[in-house]
Amino acid sequence: MKNNRSIRMFFAFLVIALAILACDRILGTPSAPTPQPATQSATVTPQGTPVPEGPVDPNAGSAGLGDSLYPGFGNGGYDAVHYQLDITVTDVATSNLLAVTTLDAKATQDLHSFNLDFIGFEITGITVNGQAADFDRTGQELTVTPAQPIMTGDEFTVVVEYNGPPGHMQSVALPFQTGWVTIEGGSFVLSEPDGAASFFPSNDHPLDKATYTFLVTVPKPYEVAANGVLTETTDHGDARTFAFEERAPMASYLATINIDELDEETMKSRNGIPIRNYYSTGLPEDVRKPFARQGEMLDYFGGVFGPYPFEVYGAFVMDTQFGAALENQTMSIFGMDMINLQDVAGTELVVAHELAHQWFGDSVSVADWGDIWLNEGFADYSEGLWIEHISGRRALDAWVKSQYTEVLQYPQYYPPPGNPPADNLFNGGVYLRGGLTLHALRLEVGDQTFFKLLQTYYARYRGGNASTGDFISVAEEMSGKELTNFLEDWLYSEKLPPIPALDLGD
Repeated sequence: MKNNRSIRMFFAFLVIALAILACDRILGTPSAPTPQPATQSATVTPQGTPVPEGPVDPNAGSAGLGDSLYPGFGNGGYDAVHYQLDITVTDVATSNLLAVTTLDAKATQDLHSFNLDFIGFEITGITVNGQAADFDRTGQELTVTPAQPIMTGDEFTVVVEYNGPPGHMQSVALPFQTGWVTIEGGSFVLSEPDGAASFFPSNDHPLDKATYTFLVTVPKPYEVAANGVLTETTDHGDARTFAFEERAPMASYLATINIDELDEETMKSRNGIPIRNYYSTGLPEDVRKPFARQGEMLDYFGGVFGPYPFEVYGAFVMDTQFGAALENQTMSIFGMDMINLQDVAGTELVVAHELAHQWFGDSVSVADWGDIWLNEGFADYSEGLWIEHISGRRALDAWVKSQYTEVLQYPQYYPPPGNPPADNLFNGGVYLRGGLTLHALRLEVGDQTFFKLLQTYYARYRGGNASTGDFISVAEEMSGKELTNFLEDWLYSEKLPPIPALDLGD
């Protein structure tokens, strides 16, 4: 994720770095932007309520997965295998839905009951393996009691039928609406970290990935952009159904369904990766310019990190301002306030940031939300790598110095990346200090070892989950050095460590 507050300084820094290269001068200390107010705490939704110490019934799946920041996220007792979301939008203006979510899952314990994360709507029926099931709801927890108990190892299918408009979903992690968001002329889905429950019942934690089918019916002239490959479009006269398949494992928060009148743009990278971009009809033609080098980015990052993990990539630009961009799997979404048509090179950094998340965040996902720096620090540093790719090492050094100077001057806005607060998950520290941590590691172990460890880390955890401890273990394995103290200093120390090679810090 990238938010509009943090991106302004990146535009400025890139301009500075490239101008200095053109003039062949040494970078001086940049003037820092005016510090922004600290992010305010978000209103806590029912998902943020405490989770009981354990279920009363030992054969009931737990109501949370014990995440260090959000213990109520996700559910225990089963693994989600595949979701099919069959959604008919009866009224685009209100996002009134007729919906059926089908979940194929496998029990990891005996289950007399289990939970799904789901909020809002009228539920008209739930079946488990074709038999009507009892259910009840407390806040965001939907508890399902099947007619017949499910035994450990059993595969089972849950079908939830529901209707109505999605409610306003206030994230516990940041102060703006997440999940399904209705705007004038359409809707979009931006769910990190807890918005998926606003439009489909799920095991809503990155630890439980699944594959997805989306069947979304909308009235003409509206169209749909969702994750994965568009496999079929069915015409019903006054409406159309768009079928998408995401065949790679995906965390629930990365599922997206976007509805608008759309212009589509297709291309391929030189290595043959298909790209499809969607733009709200009526946006200026120049809005496409920052996305023109996505193919080059895919091939470059594929060489640096390892093969691109999915079947397709692309971007969706919505004609509205929502203060963020998000790396939804195979389809990053952008508000128009993230697109600076007077600074295409600067906006390209945002595009590179979200694209790099496809490796780190989407394919290799966090095992715990407290390790969010593994997503954002990697994407932040990928901006620096892209600068290095197009403009050379001196441009990267200038970018690092700018990042470091910003954090040093305003430490209150950039806390240690390894300890994000639950109500300010996407603080500046997980971005800038996370990215600086990776550059400091690169200087510590050398380029050859650093890029080898990135590729090893990605290959080892591709399609799954990793923790900070996992990353440190790979770094030590690849370098043959003890790096725990070094990396923990960068991740957890209140004081920003120095980078002697660039004369930064003590």
